[in-house]
Amino acid sequence: MKSPVDPPDNNTDSPAVSEADYAQHSGHVLFVGAGPGKPDLLTVRAIRALEQADVVVHDQLVSPAVLNVIQPSAEKILLSEILERSSGNDTGLKLGNYLAGRAANGHTVVRLKGGDPTIFARLREEIEPLIEHSISFEIIPGITSATAAAAAAVTPLTSRSVSSSLTIVTGHEAKNKKETLDYENLSIQEGTIVIYMGVEQAQHWSNAILKAGRSPDTPVTLVSRCSWPDQRIIQTTLGSCASDIDIANIPSPAVALIGETPMSSPKRKQHVSPLQGCRLLVTRPVGQAGPVIADITQRGGEAIHLPLVDIVPASDPRDLETAVDNAWSFDWIVFTSVNGVDHFCRQMRLQELDPRVLGSVQLAAIGPATKKALEEQGFVCDLVPDMFLSEGFVQALNQEGKGQRFLLIQAERGRDVLHKELEAAGHEVTQVAAYASQPTSLDRQTALRMIEQFPVSWILLTSSFIAETAANVFGDHLRTWKIASISPITSSKLTELGYPATVEASEATMKSLLDSIESWQHNQAEASACQEIPAGKTVPTE
Repeated sequence: MKSPVDPPDNNTDSPAVSEADYAQHSGHVLFVGAGPGKPDLLTVRAIRALEQADVVVHDQLVSPAVLNVIQPSAEKILLSEILERSSGNDTGLKLGNYLAGRAANGHTVVRLKGGDPTIFARLREEIEPLIEHSISFEIIPGITSATAAAAAAVTPLTSRSVSSSLTIVTGHEAKNKKETLDYENLSIQEGTIVIYMGVEQAQHWSNAILKAGRSPDTPVTLVSRCSWPDQRIIQTTLGSCASDIDIANIPSPAVALIGETPMSSPKRKQHVSPLQGCRLLVTRPVGQAGPVIADITQRGGEAIHLPLVDIVPASDPRDLETAVDNAWSFDWIVFTSVNGVDHFCRQMRLQELDPRVLGSVQLAAIGPATKKALEEQGFVCDLVPDMFLSEGFVQALNQEGKGQRFLLIQAERGRDVLHKELEAAGHEVTQVAAYASQPTSLDRQTALRMIEQFPVSWILLTSSFIAETAANVFGDHLRTWKIASISPITSSKLTELGYPATVEASEATMKSLLDSIESWQHNQAEASACQEIPAGKTVPTE
């Protein structure tokens, strides 16, 4: 793709890749607008780019909800990780060289920028090295802060009767810029002004606009963290906005809309959830976090997904192969988890079998999620015990008589409680490991950097193994968080590790787990409920 940006005459920070390598193995770079924060404000093209990316380099101010859209297999790199290795004022060029180097290795690289990549985003500097090395690129626009903030505050940026012009200004100019903004010559005597990144410099730009002739009574609407769960909107005036920002302790990023008066809008009756202002760390494996993330969002919280374990095939797959071959010969097949269902059905497909081969075998599931997984695979579930634990299963079978043959589909490290109780009740039991859980390859420092960037209020732990892994990865960080446990077994493991659970689900379901968090938040509302999402460490931003 050609660009009107002229390539640089010289660049002393070129990647350590030969020009031949650039030409032979060149990948592709996409500059993607992340919008203001909500993932449903991403463009369809942006979502597709994130799903196809090998590498994603993202700003600090890209929300966790948007980062959750990225494919788990992609490498996620925080902007500050690159800038920590840089010095000087040419950070844009350094980033561009980094992107060029990764693309030269044949990768599809997404440079994910908050808002729109063409507005106050160092786009020119990052593109120049790509042109120099003939790396193809494209730009995918995003909803910029000005329009997002205006929509949130019900404030039209232009109108025929009040404002026929719009001026967008940065409140944070480059220190090495030769000429600073001349507010008097920006034709801002009339029309709407939007100030980006203006919290820290509010006194400077408000004084400059007043000096340029605007009235101190000019309306100013401040929108902080637009579309994030902790979004704040404040109405003030040009004469008092600087002091009001300090008094209200407005967090970045924030946008100031100057000149237009917000319009009143009939408000729908809103229920303020106890999860409002909470950031919850979801630790479930890849591919299993979507529903709980959606539920957290629906309840007013914010989710960050950091998988702590991977679900992999059992170390010896022959046992499962034999079990599938002989499945028809059992009276009952018992599935203790969704993962067991997935791996059993996958093995059936590999052996070119379908549900008909099971004949009259009855199927049981521990928990409604496991039942749903069976139904989605085309099976009918005959029994779900009232207790969503192995201990509740034998009691549910009391009416079925003794001497039946059971096939238990479990994890490699699965508990043998059900096996022992069924045998004690006079049944014949075959237990097969269909899958195994193992710690992810996630680097511990990467995980710690993520929670430093996005501090959390709660961590959700949904198995004993995940609890162990969390203790190994986060250590005493767990003492500063509230811990939600899925079951008494997980709670017992947490106590053993020295990190007792704050709440425990009444049933071993994600809905019940979130209900228990909500109940705790409601009961602690006056004392220690989440007041606002914790602020992360300040790192270099665009």
